[in-house]
Amino acid sequence: MNNVIIACDFDSKEKLMNFLKDFKGLNPYLKIGMEMYYKEGPSLVRELKNLGFKIFLDLKLHDIPNTVKKAMKQIGELGVDITNVHAEGGIEMMRAAREGLNESQNGKNTKLIAVTVLTSINEDILHNELLVDKTYNVADAASRLALNAKSAGLDGVVCSSFEAKIMSDLGLISVCPGIRLKGDSSQDQKRVATPSVAKENHATFIVVGRSITGSLNPVEAYKKCLEEFN
Repeated sequence: MNNVIIACDFDSKEKLMNFLKDFKGLNPYLKIGMEMYYKEGPSLVRELKNLGFKIFLDLKLHDIPNTVKKAMKQIGELGVDITNVHAEGGIEMMRAAREGLNESQNGKNTKLIAVTVLTSINEDILHNELLVDKTYNVADAASRLALNAKSAGLDGVVCSSFEAKIMSDLGLISVCPGIRLKGDSSQDQKRVATPSVAKENHATFIVVGRSITGSLNPVEAYKKCLEEFN
C-alpha cells in the first residue's frame, strides 16, 4: 500500500527531478511543500501529476474564509490528491476551503485535511508561548481541533503519530509527519516516531523527509519505511 509520503523539501526542481530518477517504477507519494511550491509554482505540480505521482500539496492555508475559499478553488484545479489548511483558522474557514475545492473542476476528489498541532510544538511551547491552558496537553489540543475539522466536513488531519489513534477513533484519516528511521536525528521535530510506532498508533499515512532524502541510498530507505509501516 502506497501510504508512505516522501517530503520533497528540495530547494530546486533540478534536485527534485534528479532525486526521483532512482524511483522509476516505484511512483512514491510526494509531499510538495512551501519551499518547492513558492519557487516552482503550480507547473511543477502539474508535471509531477502527469508523470504519475500522487501529490500531497502541503501549503497549510490559514486566512479569512473568503480568501481561503478562492485560493482552494485554484488549488483544486491542480487535481492534487491531498491538500491542507490550518485547523486553527476555525470551522467556517475549513468549510470555505471545502467549498472552494468543490467548485473547482478537478478538486472534488481531493482529500482535505487540517493541521492540528505541529510536530515542532511541545507542551512547553503550547503553554508558555501559545498560552493554551495548562490543564490541556498536546493530545487534548489536537483532539479539539480534529473535532472542529470533522464538524467542517474535512476528511482528516495532520497530526503526530502519537495522536493518530484518537483520529482513527473519530473516523478521520491521519497524515503523520515527524517520522524517522531508528537511529536518525529528530532535528527540528519535537514529537517523532518510527514507521512501526506510527503503524501501531493507527496512522493512515506517514510523511518521511530526511530519513529518505538525506540517506546514502534513498530507495532502500523508502523501501524500509514501506516495510516497517505495512
